[in-house]
Amino acid sequence: MEKLNLKLQHCYGIDHLEHTFDFTKEKSVQIIYAPNGIMKTSLAKTFDDYSKGKESSDQLSPHLTTVRDIFDEQGEKISEESIFVIKSYEKSFKPTMVSTLLVNEELKSKYESVNEKIEAETKKLISNINKIAGLRNDTVVKFCESFDGDSFIEVLFSISEHLKEKSNEIYSDIKYNKIFDPKVVDLVKTKDFQDCIIDYITKYDDLVNNSKLFKKEFNHYNALTIQKQLKENGYFKANHSVVLNLSGEEQHFQDEASLLDAIQREQEEILGDAALKEIFDKIDQKLTTSTLREFRNLLLEKRFLVTELRDLEALKRKMWLSYILKNIEQYNLVIEEYEAGQDILNEVLLQAKQERTEWEKVIEIFNSRFYVPYKLEIENKADAIVKDKDPNIHYFFNNVTHHVEKEVLLQVLSQGEKRTFYLLNIIFEIESRRNKGLKTVLVVDDIADSFDYKNKYAIVEYLKDIASYENFYLIVLTHNFDFMRTVQDRISTSESKYHATFIAMKETDSIILENVPYKYICNPLKNWKRDLSDETKLIASITFARNLAEYIGDTANFKKLTSLLHLKDDTKHLRVRDIENIYKEIFKEIDTSKLTNKEETVYDIIIRSADMIATQHSQKVNLENKIVLSIAIRLKAEEYMIREINDDAFVSNIKDCQTGKLLGKYRDIPNKRNSSVDVLERVNIMTPENIHLNSFMFEPILDLSNDHLIKLYNDVNDLLNQVGCV
Repeated sequence: MEKLNLKLQHCYGIDHLEHTFDFTKEKSVQIIYAPNGIMKTSLAKTFDDYSKGKESSDQLSPHLTTVRDIFDEQGEKISEESIFVIKSYEKSFKPTMVSTLLVNEELKSKYESVNEKIEAETKKLISNINKIAGLRNDTVVKFCESFDGDSFIEVLFSISEHLKEKSNEIYSDIKYNKIFDPKVVDLVKTKDFQDCIIDYITKYDDLVNNSKLFKKEFNHYNALTIQKQLKENGYFKANHSVVLNLSGEEQHFQDEASLLDAIQREQEEILGDAALKEIFDKIDQKLTTSTLREFRNLLLEKRFLVTELRDLEALKRKMWLSYILKNIEQYNLVIEEYEAGQDILNEVLLQAKQERTEWEKVIEIFNSRFYVPYKLEIENKADAIVKDKDPNIHYFFNNVTHHVEKEVLLQVLSQGEKRTFYLLNIIFEIESRRNKGLKTVLVVDDIADSFDYKNKYAIVEYLKDIASYENFYLIVLTHNFDFMRTVQDRISTSESKYHATFIAMKETDSIILENVPYKYICNPLKNWKRDLSDETKLIASITFARNLAEYIGDTANFKKLTSLLHLKDDTKHLRVRDIENIYKEIFKEIDTSKLTNKEETVYDIIIRSADMIATQHSQKVNLENKIVLSIAIRLKAEEYMIREINDDAFVSNIKDCQTGKLLGKYRDIPNKRNSSVDVLERVNIMTPENIHLNSFMFEPILDLSNDHLIKLYNDVNDLLNQVGCV
């Protein structure tokens, strides 16, 4: 991208703005100085909307049609992703692309390859468990919670010993939610239901202990387990038999069918006991809804479950174990795959811990450049690199050995330090984009506002680095004139200093970005001294010369130059040759050879130049024109007030702050025109900063529009016309 073409209409108060930002090699940084209230915030917000795919509007006049076109030199729309707005401060900002800063593709690929194999076998096991248990969601969570674990793999390892208890297999055909439906669980946990269960267990245990086959230590479940194992292991096919002691008599069983029949008959005899059946009926009466009736049917089918309901958590674990036992081969595959991959995973994690990441470079940039009372470190670098986990940043205060939490950090930081913390997230986002190779237009909205000078210059230096990044283009917005000059001096190339700095100026129904010649930003006086034949530059130089005379203690020349900025007895008598002599003394090396009409009074030149400027109505940035207008306005205003006050003694005793003191005296005049006071107060407010000028600060005069000064000049002329002085 070489150019960004912008066309806006009715965007947050911007009625109309069309501009082309030229991002050729020498102009990768575009600087816009916008006086307060012109367009800076509105332009930043419009760009921000665009980057987020949000519509912009004119909030005060939402009925107006908004136009927001941002396209390149080929007429192609700039992608939303390639615009990134850096606001002056955004408390909730979080970088969106930080994961790209931690990627080591080789390590990540190794890690993912091992985990993919483990995950594939694990998914098969979970799928099989779901089918048996009749579950769809949250299987892993429920499984882990039953065994007080967090990791599915860790729990699988922890239950290995329990899987040797084959008796758990009898639960494998029971669907999980048949018992652990919330409605069933709520009922089972009630006191009435638990009392019934206790009665049932007490009676059942009594019947078992009096059984001719079973005992408490050898119950129905134990007998069925043995029968099943004998069958599976071909015991009867080898012509073996089983001898059971039935009420003191030995009875031989030659096959599994007869053995199973004996076990079931004895169990049915126990379950058919009238007292036990009566207790079960009490339980049955509580199972009324459809869900509970399904539970009832399950209990009828598997009466042994009643005794298990006393401890639901234990039953839950037995059921999970039964599901695993039903899939023991797949379980073993998961364990084997996990154990086989551990050496590789541990090696990858060790390498990841030793890896230097782009994140660390960002933290190094922040720690080394910005002045804050804390340092940053990444705590979980290896996991962040290979496991796609968010990096944990630890914050260490100076002289404090332990780290503090981010929330605590933000509570103790000053506002300036919080703003610096915000910069950390901005750097993460920028470096992430750079790492990704994303072409990016950075719209920087007064990022250095309210920072101390150390951090302000650190920001400028970082912006300078960004300007050198491939695929990065900067549009720097500021209402701080000093910051604009700093950016221009430190970041812009020699070529772009002349072409890529603009001042936003408001016209009747539009905003224009006027190119600011570098001579005005760097050192306007240097430019003016070279061309004193230009009358506006000759007059504008008076302000600098007067300040220098004051600084070096040249009282005589200071007094003469003051007479050209305030109406004194000699104001209308000082000539160009007087200025020439003063300039030679103060500026030392200056070429005055091109000065003409040396006998002409400076006052006449001031008024003539001001009259000419007032007719032009140009919106171009021209410091000298504004200074000439300001001087002429004040001289004429003072002339009007001196005439109306008509007190020579009062005027001659004024030693300083002449305009203000004249205005104070003028207010006391009876029968004065109220409109005249309004005009003179505007003079007192608007002109001083434009006249008391030096090479370090002339921001106020740039903020003031030409139209305002021209109107004020004409208003003062009207006052003089009213008293016949023009």
